[in-house]
Amino acid sequence: MATAKLTRLPSIRDRVEDTLSAHRNELISLLSRYVAQGKGILQPHHLIDELDSIIGDDKANLSLTNGPFGEVLKSAQEAIIVPPFVAIAVRPRPGVWEYVRVNVHELSVEQLSISEYLRFKEELVDGHVCDPYMLELDFEPFNATFPRPTRSSSIGNGVQFLNRHLSSIMFRNRDSLEPLLDFLRAHKHKGQVMMLNDRIYSIPRLQSALTKAESYLSKLPADTPYNELEYDLQGLGFERGWGDTTGRVLEMMHLLLDILQAPDPSTLETFLGRIPMVFNVVILSVHGYFGQANVLGLPDTGGQIVYILDQVRALENEMLQRIKQQGLDVTPRILIVTRLIPDAKGTSCNQRLERICGTEHGHILRVPFRTEKGILRKWISRFDVWPYLETFAEDAASEIVAELQGVPDLLIGNYSDGNLVSSLLALKMGVTQCTIAHALEKTKYPDSDIYWKQFEDKYHFSCQFTADLIAMNNSDFIITSTYQEIAGTKNTVGQYESHTTFTLPDLYRVVHGIDVFDPKFNIVSPGADMSIYFPYSEKEKRLTALHGSIEKLLYDPEQNDEHIGTLSDPSKPIIFSMARLDRVKNITGLVESYAKNTQLRELANLVVIAGYNDVKKSNDREEIEEIEKMHDLVKKYNLDGQLRWISAQTNRARNGELYRYIADRRGAFVQPAFYEAFGLTVVEAMICGLPTFATCHGGPAEIIEDCASGFHIDPYHPDKVASLLADFFHRCKEDPNYWEKFSKAGIQRIQERYTWKIYSERLMTLAGVYGFWKHVSKLERRETRRYLEMFYILKYRDLVKSVPLANDEEH
Repeated sequence: MATAKLTRLPSIRDRVEDTLSAHRNELISLLSRYVAQGKGILQPHHLIDELDSIIGDDKANLSLTNGPFGEVLKSAQEAIIVPPFVAIAVRPRPGVWEYVRVNVHELSVEQLSISEYLRFKEELVDGHVCDPYMLELDFEPFNATFPRPTRSSSIGNGVQFLNRHLSSIMFRNRDSLEPLLDFLRAHKHKGQVMMLNDRIYSIPRLQSALTKAESYLSKLPADTPYNELEYDLQGLGFERGWGDTTGRVLEMMHLLLDILQAPDPSTLETFLGRIPMVFNVVILSVHGYFGQANVLGLPDTGGQIVYILDQVRALENEMLQRIKQQGLDVTPRILIVTRLIPDAKGTSCNQRLERICGTEHGHILRVPFRTEKGILRKWISRFDVWPYLETFAEDAASEIVAELQGVPDLLIGNYSDGNLVSSLLALKMGVTQCTIAHALEKTKYPDSDIYWKQFEDKYHFSCQFTADLIAMNNSDFIITSTYQEIAGTKNTVGQYESHTTFTLPDLYRVVHGIDVFDPKFNIVSPGADMSIYFPYSEKEKRLTALHGSIEKLLYDPEQNDEHIGTLSDPSKPIIFSMARLDRVKNITGLVESYAKNTQLRELANLVVIAGYNDVKKSNDREEIEEIEKMHDLVKKYNLDGQLRWISAQTNRARNGELYRYIADRRGAFVQPAFYEAFGLTVVEAMICGLPTFATCHGGPAEIIEDCASGFHIDPYHPDKVASLLADFFHRCKEDPNYWEKFSKAGIQRIQERYTWKIYSERLMTLAGVYGFWKHVSKLERRETRRYLEMFYILKYRDLVKSVPLANDEEH
């Protein structure tokens, strides 16, 4: 019987060389086609299109596409052409990359290191002079001994991996239980000792005390309040924090006894998640108009605001419940720290402190942007905030400490600017830091790294990408809404993954920027506010009093600042979309695809809620371009009678009822963005019962199960999008049950997977586990942070000087 042998998998270089030997002419033909296109970057579809064009019916060519080189091309993410060279970046699976270069003239193949590949890529930039001493960023040495998973399927499950790792160490080495003891002994809140007092100073002593406490508590009724146990437990070495009743205290002590005897990941996570650690939370969201009313649709002000406000309400409920169950008498505080804008455009953004509706202890704390010339009064774009953030962080630190009478227990940053400020505060205060990107701009703007100078005057990406790298690496844990946000799909690169390696020519190269396998990554999906967004079929909760204003919004023939365009046949179902009016959201793309499809125009009306309809009202460069494009499309395709363009709506209660009103009329929701990190409007539309068509690029592809709970659409193929919609409405006309099927499936999907309760429970557990991990891995984190401080001071500060300060008179 033959013995199976382990063989080494061939490298990318081996596969190319094998193909050169077996299919020399075919490969030369293909590579020559690439080189003939001249210096530049070829995207995956370009590579495959050229391969398909040479195949034909020739068997030799078919074997090329089905052979090793065909597999290389199918996993290629880009090819750099600098004749006679073709360098290919190959991604066999999410998070794993290899680089190979072929000299088409000499038919030689070489494997490239990351640094060599980036150096070669820089040759694309006209006028670039190769600097042998260009700064290279490499965080890998700091993480060389750091535990991390290796399977792509484990990406985004960082806390589970960390718990397995920690429990394994504790099981193998009893001395490693000491940090857990130190962690419990160090627990205090405003001078009040919690969990353990000085009577317990060693692991044997802890085990003995737990055994005595277990014997004492097991004789008492499970609902005995903690007040009646406190004196006896203090004598054994236990302070408040274990629970509010005998039953809960016993349960917590059993968890710790299990960990001390035979630790396992699940028990460890449950125990660490229940330790009272988080009482004061600070959430950073700097740019835009952060308020509770009249802000949605204003520049840089969209789903992120809704996300954070809903997050705060859910988080406070979870904190209050946990504090009660822990037997503590502590009042939690949550502060959203944002920019104070004196010229607030009729919003509350000029108020320093504002209570958050629906909370008892949540407030918005606003701090102005300040320079030597004084306070900046007006809104500025998120792309222009960088010169203000360091002073903002210093001012915010003082305001936070004054408001909380101490430092917070958890910092949560949002978007690039909020995450940089969060990093500066975490360094200053020594607090656990959580990062939420929402959307990293690098993936929204193709080639914005290699050609960063072309984008710099408008977007200042050099500052933003630098800030992102600092925040990602400084953070204790990172929350994303989807897997795709971290590591993309089999065929697309994730937002965070795009920061693994890249170059900003003449500035610096990123050799190892972030590792998507890092256990700091966790997928925690948000939900919709179920008090506002609920199924259209729940008649008793419907806001029928709003139907008059909704009908006016949709059908009133008057043309004004709020709405333009008319719907001449109100009996037709509505295709509905709602988003900011910017290039990436692609509202104009949806309008154009609708306009070009005659069948779709006959079957349904189109209603979009987006931005302003008057360029004079906008200060946002991108929005102004999209407004002008919308007006051009309306005229070009004669859309009046079939299109209603409504300006941004800030009344969330009415927006929720609008979804349901459109569902009553058997409409559908479309989210056509070129990229969407998550897609809150997708969740809102689905839970209200609207069949939903959403972009396949980003989070919606995970929210929706294609052709089951909705439909995936590719905005890069607008004709197919329009055809899919036309087919849907045609089938619904023939069979009303077809609409019902997708409506019910969408509602069920959201109820099972996307709720704020699940989110807040998970976030609090993560804060506990990563708070403990921060405690036991101080040294490693300190080395990384010193490196980041140097990068911040020597590079980021310099870049910021190139961003012009805003002038209030210009707005």
